[in-house]
Amino acid sequence: MKKAHRQKKTTRPVCPETPDTWVRYHGRLCDSCSAGCCRLEVEVDVADLVRMGLIDDFDVGTPAKLLAKRLRRDGVIEHFNHKREIFSLTRRANADCIYLHPRTRRCTIYEKRPVTCRNHPRIGPRPGYCAYRQRA
Repeated sequence: MKKAHRQKKTTRPVCPETPDTWVRYHGRLCDSCSAGCCRLEVEVDVADLVRMGLIDDFDVGTPAKLLAKRLRRDGVIEHFNHKREIFSLTRRANADCIYLHPRTRRCTIYEKRPVTCRNHPRIGPRPGYCAYRQRA
């Protein structure tokens, strides 16, 4: 009788752009993570921009297209979806969010972070999973 061959469990590397590679989320992961979620595109709306201090209450009545032009010029957004009136925050050349501290790998605007970030990973490309990678 042959013995059952036990396969070695291998882990694939996590890729932020590929949700199939993500791991099941639990709260303790964030403490040792390299902030993989902060490499994803972050969509924000006007309410987020106000909370983040990028625009004020007087700007709320300004056409979103004009806000987008100003915020793009200021280097805060990289894309504006005219149809949905949603802005995408700028990322650095290495894909990090501009608000992610490069050394500590923590959000520099955590208390004012956008709804997209507040809801991750409950809502997102793969709910309940995150792009966890062990911090070096």
